[in-house]
Amino acid sequence: MLPSSLKLSRVATATVARTARLGLTSIKLSSSSPYRLIHDGIIKSLNANPVALQMIDYALSLAKSQKSDESQGQAMLVLEQCLSSQSSENQDVVTHNSKGMVLLAMSSLLSARGSYDDAMEKLQNIQDLIHSHLDVRVAAMEALVGLNLEMGNDDTSSVLADKCLELLGKVELKNSDEGSEVASARAKAIKGLAELVQGNLESAEPFFQGFLDNKGCIGNAALSYGEFLHATRNFSLAKDFYQKVIQEVANKKDFTDVRALAACNMASEEVLLAATCALGQLEVHMGNFGNAEETLTSALNRAEQLFGSRHPKVGVVLTCLALMFQHKSKQEHSSSLLIQEGLYRRAIELLKAPPLDLEVNRTMRSGMDIIALARGGYAETLCIQENRKGEGEKMKRWAEAAWRNRSLSLSEALKISDSSNRMPVVDARICRAL
Repeated sequence: MLPSSLKLSRVATATVARTARLGLTSIKLSSSSPYRLIHDGIIKSLNANPVALQMIDYALSLAKSQKSDESQGQAMLVLEQCLSSQSSENQDVVTHNSKGMVLLAMSSLLSARGSYDDAMEKLQNIQDLIHSHLDVRVAAMEALVGLNLEMGNDDTSSVLADKCLELLGKVELKNSDEGSEVASARAKAIKGLAELVQGNLESAEPFFQGFLDNKGCIGNAALSYGEFLHATRNFSLAKDFYQKVIQEVANKKDFTDVRALAACNMASEEVLLAATCALGQLEVHMGNFGNAEETLTSALNRAEQLFGSRHPKVGVVLTCLALMFQHKSKQEHSSSLLIQEGLYRRAIELLKAPPLDLEVNRTMRSGMDIIALARGGYAETLCIQENRKGEGEKMKRWAEAAWRNRSLSLSEALKISDSSNRMPVVDARICRAL
């Protein structure tokens, strides 16, 4: 019987040869890959099959560089072959880590094309790999919570976040050396984010205690903490954390080991996009409209580069940009109705908003926060135009019926008020208004 590593090498060779015939081998491994935390530095730091990691690197780079259905299909085929080549008989650390890494990569590919149920199935399978590295399982749980939040499954997200904390606690109790400070911060932060989404500021606060001086507060954990600070109006400190996240991810500082492993909407490029978008919103809330426009435009360019120009997450950033122009117009008593309308119309199109004539019901959950925000903002621009007031009122009624946030009304989310105890923040990772 051939050693598994040799068989895997032959699979990789055959796959590369086949894709070469399709003209797909001119792949440059990009440092800007949305999945780079699945493979950057992991070969040296994770006890896994190196050939499997090379195949993961190849597959994800292929999907990223081509941005087509065909390249994504080819990438998924590579990963499926990689997974099937792992021995089902071996129950050791190397095998479980390798399988876990492949499943993380598969879930990222699936989520990028909107196949959330399939992506979550891959992430759930990782929890059965009991010998896999703690950070592999934490990354899977974090991504699972993130996808459920994006889909509007808030109760499920909260339960999963609790399970992530339980997982960490059991491992630390069994072997304190395995429980890394980063994994602990990430587990607490994802629970804090789940509470933030549901409007529970007081419930979220304990999960962020000690984060200011916590060395493990990087990446997703630091971004979620920044959003908590932002929502509670600690603007100065929130800005520091947003900038910290942007610098760390952009420069890959502190993101070169397995502890920073992430997938799906929690992967590094999504974190960088969300931090940039949040910083732009913060500049709006601080009245720095020049900085806000520059930062949100940077986020828009990043979203288009990452997902393509027609992806819903581009619509999320466009919504934030439209709101910025709307706030600026009110503050400076200027007019930018044409700009606002153009941005809102484009955002609503990309967000795939249901027709206005379709009655809102509670089964509509995914993306409804941002759709309601975009339509609510658009309605305001229409209502101040006498000849379009009827159209605006109809859109306003639809947006208010679609709004899901438990702690803020839609009208509160659309205005900047010094009297409010809570400031609305759009999280571009999960496409939700916090």
